[in-house]
Amino acid sequence: MKTLSSSQIRQMFLDFFQEKGHTIEPSASLIPVDDPTLLWINSGVATMKKYFDGSVVPKNPRMTSSQKSIRTNDIENVGKTPRHHTLFEMLGNFSVGDYFKKEAIAWAFELLTSPKWFGWDKDKLYMTVYPKDTDAKKYWEAVGVSPDHIIEIEDNFWDIGQGPSGPDSEIFYDRGADFDELAPDDPENYPGGENDRWLEVWNIVFSQFNHTPQDTYEPLPRKNIDTGMGLERVVSIFQHAKTNFETDLFLPMIKQTEAFSDHKKYGVNKQDDVAFRIIADHARAITVAIGDGALPSNVGRGYVIRRLIRRAIVNGQRLGINASFLYKLAPVVGETLKSYYPEVFEQRDYIEKVIRSEEDRFNETLADGLKLLHDVIADTKAESKNEIDGPTAFKLYDTYGFPYELTKEEASEVGLGVDKQGFEVEMHKQKERARNARSGAKSMGVQRDLLVKVKDDSEYVGYDTLDVKDAKLIDIVENEKLVSESKADTIEVIFDKTPFYAEMGGQVADRGVIFDENGDKVADVIDVQHAPNGQNIHTIKTQESLVKGQRYHLVVDKLFHSRVEKNHTATHLLDQSLRNVLGGHTQQAGSLVEPGYLRFDFNHFGQVTDEDLQKVEQMVNKQIFKEIDVKTVVTDPKTGKKMGAIALFSEKYGDKVRVVSIGDFSVEFCGGTHVKNTRDIGLFKIVSESGVGAGVRRIEAVTSKDAFKLLNTQASELKQISDSLKVTQLKDVPTRVEQLQDEIKNLKAKQDSLEAKLAGQQAESVFNHKQEAGQSTIITGIIKDAGMDQLRQLTDTWRSKRLSDVLVLGTGSGQKANLVVAVSDNKIKDGIKAGDLIKSIASNIKGGGGGRPNMAQAGGKDPSGLDKAMKAAVEWLGNK
Repeated sequence: MKTLSSSQIRQMFLDFFQEKGHTIEPSASLIPVDDPTLLWINSGVATMKKYFDGSVVPKNPRMTSSQKSIRTNDIENVGKTPRHHTLFEMLGNFSVGDYFKKEAIAWAFELLTSPKWFGWDKDKLYMTVYPKDTDAKKYWEAVGVSPDHIIEIEDNFWDIGQGPSGPDSEIFYDRGADFDELAPDDPENYPGGENDRWLEVWNIVFSQFNHTPQDTYEPLPRKNIDTGMGLERVVSIFQHAKTNFETDLFLPMIKQTEAFSDHKKYGVNKQDDVAFRIIADHARAITVAIGDGALPSNVGRGYVIRRLIRRAIVNGQRLGINASFLYKLAPVVGETLKSYYPEVFEQRDYIEKVIRSEEDRFNETLADGLKLLHDVIADTKAESKNEIDGPTAFKLYDTYGFPYELTKEEASEVGLGVDKQGFEVEMHKQKERARNARSGAKSMGVQRDLLVKVKDDSEYVGYDTLDVKDAKLIDIVENEKLVSESKADTIEVIFDKTPFYAEMGGQVADRGVIFDENGDKVADVIDVQHAPNGQNIHTIKTQESLVKGQRYHLVVDKLFHSRVEKNHTATHLLDQSLRNVLGGHTQQAGSLVEPGYLRFDFNHFGQVTDEDLQKVEQMVNKQIFKEIDVKTVVTDPKTGKKMGAIALFSEKYGDKVRVVSIGDFSVEFCGGTHVKNTRDIGLFKIVSESGVGAGVRRIEAVTSKDAFKLLNTQASELKQISDSLKVTQLKDVPTRVEQLQDEIKNLKAKQDSLEAKLAGQQAESVFNHKQEAGQSTIITGIIKDAGMDQLRQLTDTWRSKRLSDVLVLGTGSGQKANLVVAVSDNKIKDGIKAGDLIKSIASNIKGGGGGRPNMAQAGGKDPSGLDKAMKAAVEWLGNK
């Protein structure tokens, strides 16, 4: 067999299908665009949904790609099995209503067995088919597959609920008897079973049915092909590797980790090998994901990144790596992928910075987590329990990144177990929360075949004019039917030419009116979208009947359009200003351009300071005041990139693109409409800046009249403040506010001092009244005119003087009450914990609380219940 590198294999696959008339689609970002059903792009077909459901007709119905993907549903198995990964590449070929089973099967067999391509021995290949799919079986036999190498399996049917579905055929490679770890009579010992010998390398889905809401399967009007080949698995075959990890996709990271470790070597110790593999896999996933704009956080995909980083660090410590190291693997990952994903290596400095920051933070957290784990172990032994409960083990995992196995190892050293069933229950709850947080939208829509068939030419002329007097009505859609005439309340129409902009790239659609040839108004245009074949399809509210073939006068609302243009050009200035001020790593993550305001989302690591925000705003206004001409050039993507145009990673560009240049300040690919000169924007003012997701920041801003109105409102509010402060000049307001803040600070300090003194005087009386409660002593007391700070100070005094076994203090005013409980160390050993006591008495003040075994606190809404709380504390302790 040939020995090929991963980059050669990837390119060979793409070249093969390009020769078969397929267009090579670039790998999309791991972050889904306009798809709330997905946390990550998790397959090649995930980026093709708009083609398969008919919302967009591709220029070429034959496509092929190598798509980077992430799946984390089996993260616990990564490193323990030969083939589980978080990040992987899915090689695929796709047909949208073009070729079907016969061609897909013939080409798959040719790629795998032809000496020009993979050159595999056909006798090592086995195919599984759906029992009722006699065509697939027939076509496999026709290309030369022996009948005894074709296995019928009932599960070979791809179905995700409502939407496209159909039978599939999986291809397995026989790795030989050396990989046969099962007994000959084991029910899983066959191609398609759970074993290491027969390796699944390719799945071909024949999408031919529509799974309806009535749970029936109707034939699709356009049958499709969707295939997926795991690059990592194929590389392991070509490179004669026992597992995917002994290939050029992972070994560079493993070798580098060996250099970081405490003399550990891969392939010597099974447990160490698992750690090496986890680190290599996770380093690869986080590097690519961060390069695509994901950032560590506590929610969504940011939580996935954080979890992978922490899991890798913990496994690094198992190899004796105690310093930050993971960030140093980012350039190594970049090198392994540079041939096809050069952007990963180009962004290595930024990616290293993000990982290093997260590593340093977690190393501090890890120390806290270890301390907490040792406290948990001590508490568990003190309570005479023989295992750590499941919820506690899960908290260690979820909050501090401790895998179940690590908690189990630490506990086993002192003779304790861990409740795995309880841990799994909590893990299941978390997964359910994640699923429920995902949108209820369907993962793939049912084909809307009607508009796919509408291929009449329609020209958008709105770049040059907003008024078209002789537009011919060429199509009318009423209730999903093409009609020749309609007066329905709301219909969809297509003209041979139109000045109405269709919503795209964050810019909202134009609004306006339609007149007949006599000048009478016949309809309002309320929305414009792109039809599957690219035409602008207008949603209109009719007043009179519209007739196909007649000509109409189309007029765009010029004021609406002008205000949108101002805001759109301002987003270009804002985008470049953010790059200039914050760094080149910032990427647009979404935008909305309305007539009244603009919204711009961008990837950025950390908050944007007020100082930087001010710099950005000033930079945008500087370009406006320079009165720069805005020029547009129509060219091909390659030429546009040579011009320095910035392309959105999530967008796919056609043969011709519009390049919008604002002097030499900003050059971008953009199909939207813009002002002629930056002076037309008038003024730019940022309204707000905030975080909207993991590593995604949002700026909202206004321009022109809306910016002037905002400044006037702010000036009026500032005048009201100055009047209240009795300041004659507005410029003196900040100084006066600082003076008042200093006065408040001084008064607060005096108040705290007086409260502490008063609390101390009351405490002298309280501390003198020690009570017996069962086998313990307790001091209780209600301190008037005190805060939590004073109660904690009194607790410290009590502890230093060892006045009793337990202390319970309360304070309250108005509708607010507080409790503090402290327990001496010797009583903690007897099983008396402050957290347990506070929970038993907090209900008396209509509140709740908790804390550590030696100290806990609670807040409530009923100060009148403080006396009851004190009595309840004595009673609780007496029963211990």
